[in-house]
Amino acid sequence: MTRPNIVTNWPAFTPQLRSILRIVAAFMFIQAGTIKLFAWPFAMPGGGTADLFSEVGLAGILEVFGGFLLLIGLFTRPVAFIVSGEMAVAYFQGHASHGVWPVVNGGTDAVLYCFIWLYFSAAGAGLWSLDAIRMRNRSAASAP
Repeated sequence: MTRPNIVTNWPAFTPQLRSILRIVAAFMFIQAGTIKLFAWPFAMPGGGTADLFSEVGLAGILEVFGGFLLLIGLFTRPVAFIVSGEMAVAYFQGHASHGVWPVVNGGTDAVLYCFIWLYFSAAGAGLWSLDAIRMRNRSAASAP
């Protein structure tokens, strides 16, 4: 009797792992926004919260509410595209002028989020998402 080989079967878990990546990244992304909007789990550098009508306040709103939509996998493609752009702007406005390398200029998170969200804007939310449920319901409604 042969046992299943995890190396051979690992690609079969791609849909589940895509959803896990989206959920974990969104949960962490939301925290970046709660720091800006609510000073939770700690305050922004310098203390306090961002003014809602500032660029940092807008970033916090996108991170909290966009992050929540990404967490549950609802409207994933357009939301991911928008927050990917937000992260590109954050990198070039807040980090790139402090050096070429993200690890030196403090922009590692912005670069990673930018490309993670860019990936999800093309790939979609994955198996475990409200988008997937909406697509199944839409397919079932249009089936003869």
